[in-house]
Amino acid sequence: MAISRVCVIGAGVMGSGIAAQVANAGVAVVLLDIIPPGASDRNVLAKAALERLQKTEPAPLMSKAALKLIEIGNVEDDLARLAACDWIIEAVTEKLEAKQALYKKIESFRMDGSVISSNTSTLPLHVLMAGMPASMKQDFCITHFFNPPRYMRLLEIVAGPETRAEAVAAVAEFSDLKLGKVVVRAKDTPGFIANRIGVFWIQCAVNAARGLGLTVEEADAVMGKPCGFPKSGVFDLLDIVGLDLQPHIDASLRFALPKTDAYVQMPADFPLLARLIAEGSTGRKGKGGFYRLNRAGGKKEKQVIDLKTGEYRAVNTVSFESVDAAKGGLRALVSHPDRGGQLAWKVLSQTLRYAASLVPGIAEDIADVDLAMRTGFNWKRGPFEMIDQLGATWFAEMLAGENMTVPPLVNEAALQNGFYKGNQQLAASGGYKPVPRPPGALLLSDIRAQSQPLAKNASASLWDIGDGVACLEFHSKMNAIDPDTMTMAAKAIEIVSSGMTALVIHNEADNFSVGANLGLALFAANLGMWPVLEELVRQGQAVMKAIKFAPFPVVAAPTGLALGGGCEFILHCAAVQAHAELYMGLVEVGVGIIPGWGGCKEMLIRKQGAVKGPMPAVMGAFEQISLAKVSKSAADARDLGYLRESDGITMNKDRLLADAKARALKLAEGYKPPQPVDLRLPGTTGLAALRMAIQSYAQQGLALPHDVTVSTHLAKVLSGDGADMTKVVSEDRVMELEKQEFMKLVKLEATLSRMEAMLATGKPLRN
Repeated sequence: MAISRVCVIGAGVMGSGIAAQVANAGVAVVLLDIIPPGASDRNVLAKAALERLQKTEPAPLMSKAALKLIEIGNVEDDLARLAACDWIIEAVTEKLEAKQALYKKIESFRMDGSVISSNTSTLPLHVLMAGMPASMKQDFCITHFFNPPRYMRLLEIVAGPETRAEAVAAVAEFSDLKLGKVVVRAKDTPGFIANRIGVFWIQCAVNAARGLGLTVEEADAVMGKPCGFPKSGVFDLLDIVGLDLQPHIDASLRFALPKTDAYVQMPADFPLLARLIAEGSTGRKGKGGFYRLNRAGGKKEKQVIDLKTGEYRAVNTVSFESVDAAKGGLRALVSHPDRGGQLAWKVLSQTLRYAASLVPGIAEDIADVDLAMRTGFNWKRGPFEMIDQLGATWFAEMLAGENMTVPPLVNEAALQNGFYKGNQQLAASGGYKPVPRPPGALLLSDIRAQSQPLAKNASASLWDIGDGVACLEFHSKMNAIDPDTMTMAAKAIEIVSSGMTALVIHNEADNFSVGANLGLALFAANLGMWPVLEELVRQGQAVMKAIKFAPFPVVAAPTGLALGGGCEFILHCAAVQAHAELYMGLVEVGVGIIPGWGGCKEMLIRKQGAVKGPMPAVMGAFEQISLAKVSKSAADARDLGYLRESDGITMNKDRLLADAKARALKLAEGYKPPQPVDLRLPGTTGLAALRMAIQSYAQQGLALPHDVTVSTHLAKVLSGDGADMTKVVSEDRVMELEKQEFMKLVKLEATLSRMEAMLATGKPLRN
C-alpha cells in the first residue's frame, strides 16, 4: 500500500511536530485535537498549534509551502476526514483510557486497510491493543518519534503478532523515504530501545556525579564530548528535555520492569529535582533548571545550581586531566584516576553492561541498538561500538575484576575479538552476520571499509562508488577547505576525465564544509604572506572553474552546514542533490572578506536568471551576500537561489549518496558542459546606488564601520567596477574582481580582528 495522506490526532508539541514533518515531505496532513470546554473556536487547539509551528525555534517547518499542506480540525466534527487518510497517527496524552477511547472512534471512520499507530514512549503495544477488534489489530502498531520530529532521525516501530507485515512495511517505507527517518524495529518491551538505555544512562550519571561529589558543570564536562555523548552532557540534557518529564518516564519504567532489572534496583531519590519541578524550574521551557540565565541588573549571567546547597551560583571553569586524556581514546578517559575518569568509568561500565544484557530482549541485532542510540540520543557511538573502542576483552576483564557480572554477549565478543568486523556484526545467537542496510541505500563508510581510495591526502580522498562514478570526500577538521582540498579536487577532475563517467562531491560528516581554513588564512596574513593568500584564491578559482566546465557532470551531495567556500563548491556543480537539512550560505562578510572563489559571480548568474534587468539582480545578490543569509533547509536554499529548481532534495541522509549517484549517471547521458554566461552589470550607476543603500544601513545603526567597508568592496564586484550596461561582462572578469577586492580586504587590521575573534569564540566580531 502507498501512503499519500496522513492524519495526526493530538496537536501538542509532539503531534504538531510530526504533522509538520509530514508536510515537509510534501504530503497532505490533517491535524486534529479535542474541543476544550467553553471554546468559541472549535479548532482552537489545532489552530494554536499552527501558530506555534511558525514561531518555534529550531523551526519545525522547512518552508512556508509546507504550512499550506496542514489542514486543521477537531475530533468531534472532523473524524470523517479519516476515510481519506492512509495513515492515522495518535499522539494524545499518555493515558491508556484516553487512547483506547479514541481508537474506538477511529475504527468507525477510517478506511479499510489504513494504518493506525500510537506515538507512545511508555505504554506497551499489547496493553494498547487490549479489547481491539481483530480488524484494527492487524493495522495497528507503535511508531515512536523522537522530539523534535524534524531533527531527530530515529523512529522506533513496534509491531504485534497480529499486525500485518504490509502495514508495517508501508509505514517503514514512507518514514524512510518521505520523512527521512532511520527506522528501527523494536520489541514490545518497556522503553523500547533508545529510552530503555538512554534513561538508564541519565539516571546512572546523575547518581554517580552526586556520589563522587562532582558539580553539575564538572559532570557535564565529562559526560559530553569526551565520552562521545552530546556536548550538553547529562544535567543540561535534562534541562533541554524538561525536568518534569523525568519522573514520569522513571515511574513508567519502574512499574513495567521486573524488580530484578538493574534500572529498578538503581536509586532514584533526588529531592533537589523534585524541588525544582515544584518551583516551576523545569529546565529551558521553565524558569531554568540545573542551569539558568540570571537577568538581574539588566545583565545575562549563566548560573548553575549547587548540588550540595541547592543555591544558584556562577558557572565555574572545569579542568580535568582525564578530559584531556580522552583525546587518546575512550580507554584513556575511563582509566584516568581523577574524578572525571572515575565518573566516566562508573557510568560507562554500568551503561554498556546494561545494554549488552538486553539483547536480544529489546532488539534482534546489536547494530539496531547502536543505530537507535546514535540517532535517538545523538551518541557518537552506540554501546557495542563503544565496547569495541574500549576493547571487548579489556572491558570483560575490567568488569570481572570489579566483581560485576559479565553479560554473555560481552564474553562472546571478547572471544571473537569484537562486536564488529568490517560490515559484519556479532549475532546474539553466535557467529557474525551482515549489518543490514535499507534497500537502495549507499554509504561511503561501507565503501571505505571494503576498498582503497583512488587518491588521498590529508584533507580529501577520492573513491570509486561504482558504475564509473567517483566520490570526492572532504575529511579535514570541520571539512574546512585548504590547499590539500583543492589539490585533491583538481586530481579528481583529472582522474574522472581519464575514463570515468561522473563525479559526486559528498561526505558523511555532520557538515559538508564550514568554508575555507580560517586559521591558515590568518597565519599567512599575520606574516604578510600575501602571495601565498593570492595563490590560494587563484587555486580555488581554477578548481571551481574546472568543476563547472568539466566534460562530465559533477553533482554535489551536501548535508548540514555548507558555508563560504563549501557553498561555492556547490554553486559550481552541474547539479545538486541536497539533504533536506542543508544550511547553506555565503558568510564571508562575517570575517571581514567577500567570497573569492566565484561565489559572487554565481549568485549574479542565478539572480540574473530570476529577475529582469541588471540592477534587480545585483541588488538581490548584494543583499544576500552582505547579510550573510544562510538557508534554514534545502527548501529554503532553493527559495534563496542557492539551489536551482532543477536541483533535488533527499529527505533521508542515508540515501543521499545513492540519489546523487543516480542523478550523476542520468546527467551523464549525452552530457555537454555549460557555456560561460555573459553578465550585464550596471557599473558606476549601480555602484552609486549600492553605496547609498550601505550608508542608509549605517545611519540606521544596522551596519558598523567595517560592515560599510566590506559591503563597499562587495558592491564594486557586483556592479562590475566601471562596467557598461551596453556591454557584457565575462565570468572571468567578475572572478578577477573578486580576487582583487578580497586581497584588499584581507590586508586590513579590522578584517584580521574579525578572523581572530571567529577562531577564538566562534562568533563574528562587530567592529
